[in-house]
Amino acid sequence: MSSFAQTLKKFPRLFWISNLIELFERWGWYAFYNGFIALYLTSPKEDGALGFTNVEKGTIMGTASMILYFLPVITGAIADRVGYKKVLIVSFLTYILSFFMLGRFETFGSIFAAFILLAVAGALFKPLISGTVARVTNRETASLGFGLFYMVVNIGGFIGPFVASLLYKESWDIVFYMSIAAMALNLIITLFFYKEPAVTDNGQGFLKNIGIAFRNIGVTLTDWRFLLFLLIIGVFWTAYNQLYYSFPVFLESWVNLDGMSASLGLDPGTITTVTISSLASFFIILFQLIISSITARVKPLNSIMTGIFILAFGLGMMFANLNPWIIVLGVLIFGIGEMASSPKVQEYLGGIAPADRKALYMGTAFLPIALGHIGAGWISGRPYEKMADKLYLLKQAVAEKGFDIPAISDSFTQTDYFNMAQELFGMNAQELTRYLWDTYNPSKVWVLFTAIAVAASILLYLYDRLILRGRDAAGNNNTHKSVVN
Repeated sequence: MSSFAQTLKKFPRLFWISNLIELFERWGWYAFYNGFIALYLTSPKEDGALGFTNVEKGTIMGTASMILYFLPVITGAIADRVGYKKVLIVSFLTYILSFFMLGRFETFGSIFAAFILLAVAGALFKPLISGTVARVTNRETASLGFGLFYMVVNIGGFIGPFVASLLYKESWDIVFYMSIAAMALNLIITLFFYKEPAVTDNGQGFLKNIGIAFRNIGVTLTDWRFLLFLLIIGVFWTAYNQLYYSFPVFLESWVNLDGMSASLGLDPGTITTVTISSLASFFIILFQLIISSITARVKPLNSIMTGIFILAFGLGMMFANLNPWIIVLGVLIFGIGEMASSPKVQEYLGGIAPADRKALYMGTAFLPIALGHIGAGWISGRPYEKMADKLYLLKQAVAEKGFDIPAISDSFTQTDYFNMAQELFGMNAQELTRYLWDTYNPSKVWVLFTAIAVAASILLYLYDRLILRGRDAAGNNNTHKSVVN
C-alpha cells in the first residue's frame, strides 16, 4: 500500500464529514455569489431581477462581504465557548432564511439587510470547518488534509456556479432554491453525522474571549511593517474581487457569447456569463498542484509579487476586448496569477510571525480580504458606472444626440428605454452595442483594474527592497509586544 493511501486511512470519519459539509456550503455560496448575484442585482426588473445601479450593487456586496471576513474574529470565539455543532446549526438555519429573503425581497433596504444576514451566516460558518480539520489532523496528516480541503473548496466553488449557469436563464429563483437545498442538506448532515471535535477551553468567559481577540489584533497591528503588508494585500484583493463585482456585469452587457456556443456545437444561450465566471475555479482544480509545485521553490514574497503581476495581465484581457475566447484566456491567466499568489500569502504570514504568535498573526489574514471587498465595492460602483456601464453610456449618447426618451420607471422599463433608443438611432441591439463600444470605449476600465493590481505588485517590491532589506541591513530586529492572554 502506498504512503498516500496509508495517510488517507489515518483521517478520522469527522474529517470526511467536514469536507462534505464544506463542499455543499461552497456549492451553495458560489452558486449565488460567483457571477450570479452581481447580475441579479443589476439586471432589469422586467427580467425578474432587481434593477439596482452599480453603485447600489457595490454598496451591498462590498459592505456585506467586509462583514463576512471581519466577523470570524468574533464567531470563532463564540464557537469555542458554545460548541462547533451548535454554531453550525445556527449558521445553516441563517443561511436558509437569508437565501429565502434574497429571493423574495425587492427594495434596496430589504436586500441590503438580507445580505448582511447572509454575511453573518457565512461568518459563523467560516472558521468552523477549517478549525475542525485542524483539530482532527496532526503533524503527519495536516499537509495532505488541508490540501484535500482546499481542493474540495474549489470543487464546490466550480460546481455551484456551473450548475447555476445552466439554470438561471430559466428563472432567477432556481439558484436561490439550489442554495437553500445545499444548506438544508448540510443542516441534516450536521444534525445526524457531525460529531463535536475536542475544543480547548482557556477558562475565560465569552465576552472576555472576544475582548482578548480584539486586543490581540491590536497588538499585531502595532507591528507597522506587518500592518503595511496587510494594507498592500488589501490593494491586491481590491483588484482580485472585480472577478465577482464587475466582470459578470461587463460580460453580460457587452460580450455576445452565442458565437462561442455555436463554435462548440451548442445551442445559443448554453454558455452564459456565469459559465465564464466559474472557469476561474475550474482552472484552479486543474492546475493548482502544478503551479504549487513550481512556486514551492520560490520565496513567498517573490511568488506573491509575480502572481499578482500575472493576475493583472489576465484581468486586463478580461475587460479589454469583445472576443470571448481571449476573455477565457484572460480568466486562465488570472487564475494562474491567483494560484501563484494567494496560497503564498498564508505561507508568508506564517513565516514572518513570531514563534509564539503564529495563530494570532494568521488570524489577521482575513483583514486585508475585508478591506479588499470594501475597495472592490466602491471601485465597481461609481467609477465603473461612469467608465463602462452600458445604460449610463446610452443615456449619455441620448443626451448628446438630443433625443427625448422618458425616464425609466415602473411604466417605462429599462427594456423600453433600450428599444426606443434603437429606433431613434436606427440600429438593432448589436449595432447599438457596437456604437457605444466604439464611441465611449468602455474597455478602458481595464486600465483602472490592471493598474490597481500592478500597484499592489510594485508596492510589494518596494516593501521588500526598502522596508525588509533596509531593516535587515540595519540589523534592526523588530520587537513585539506580548500577546494578551
